[in-house]
Amino acid sequence: MTDTDAGEGPADEADDDELTYADAGVDIDASEAATAALVGAVGESEGDYAGLLDIGDRYLALATDGVGTKLIVAEALGDYSTVGIDCIAMNANDLVAAGVRPVAFVDYLAVDEPDERFAEQVGEGLSVGAERADIELVGGETAVMPEVIKGLDLAGTCAGLADKDALFPGEAESGDALVGFRSSGIHSNGLTLARTATTRDHEYTDDCPFEGYETIGEALLEPTRIYTNLLDPMREHGVNAAAHVTGGGWTNLERMGDFHYVVEDAFDPHPVFEFVQSEGNVSDEEMHRTFNMGTGFVAALAPDDAEALADATDGRVIGHVEDGSGVSIRGLDL
Repeated sequence: MTDTDAGEGPADEADDDELTYADAGVDIDASEAATAALVGAVGESEGDYAGLLDIGDRYLALATDGVGTKLIVAEALGDYSTVGIDCIAMNANDLVAAGVRPVAFVDYLAVDEPDERFAEQVGEGLSVGAERADIELVGGETAVMPEVIKGLDLAGTCAGLADKDALFPGEAESGDALVGFRSSGIHSNGLTLARTATTRDHEYTDDCPFEGYETIGEALLEPTRIYTNLLDPMREHGVNAAAHVTGGGWTNLERMGDFHYVVEDAFDPHPVFEFVQSEGNVSDEEMHRTFNMGTGFVAALAPDDAEALADATDGRVIGHVEDGSGVSIRGLDL
């Protein structure tokens, strides 16, 4: 959405103000409080990234998530061909972070009115995402709700299976090394901040100021990388815990346990992050609390095994785990 106040005079001075995720409309602290209230009411299931159900010799795991406000960019460009990939990725990657192999996916598409064109594009993306994740699409639901939905919303649920001895222990150990894996771009979190920043003075259809994309919107729509191919090598090299770097940015590492995560050699941010930060005057800390900043997945394991894991994949050792708390990266303490 283009900021209609952009232009000469006082509105420009307001645009120069430092932008935060909360200013853009998403208060992470409030969101976490609401989630805690919901969990408190229904009861907490076993597992962090996925709900785990004991079915005897194995666990059945379930994860559910949506595409979020990335759909607004897709609507502006009239291109829904990649959002299905994001929908599968956000769910499958959470299962992988738990050490669970994703096996099946169902989608839920809610619309204000049926449209064959974008429904076909969404389906194409889901098909590509399922192939990349090596899972089966086993069904879905389309709901037409003009009084509830404006445009469309896309979400889904991914099911996975894991032998009980195949799950990651779920907690890092002091002294572990951190192996990071490159992201493909913004992925599907923090888009409210990215959209607000980039549309202060631009439209999604404007020419992209950096290489690789024709328009700004196309750069924002770069689909989320799917990390299911990392599951077997992570198991083989004894990963203790893993983190899918999504909403909350680098603070997601704290989901691997109460330690100090020292990141010394993260992957460089993609140009889209530099553009978002510049256009929104977003602080370094806010960027790292909101976005993956170039690294979309992190595993913690013994130092002797970390280099072997990096060599067996496209990852690299990016830091280590020590006693303490918080995340230190690029001179920031999160």
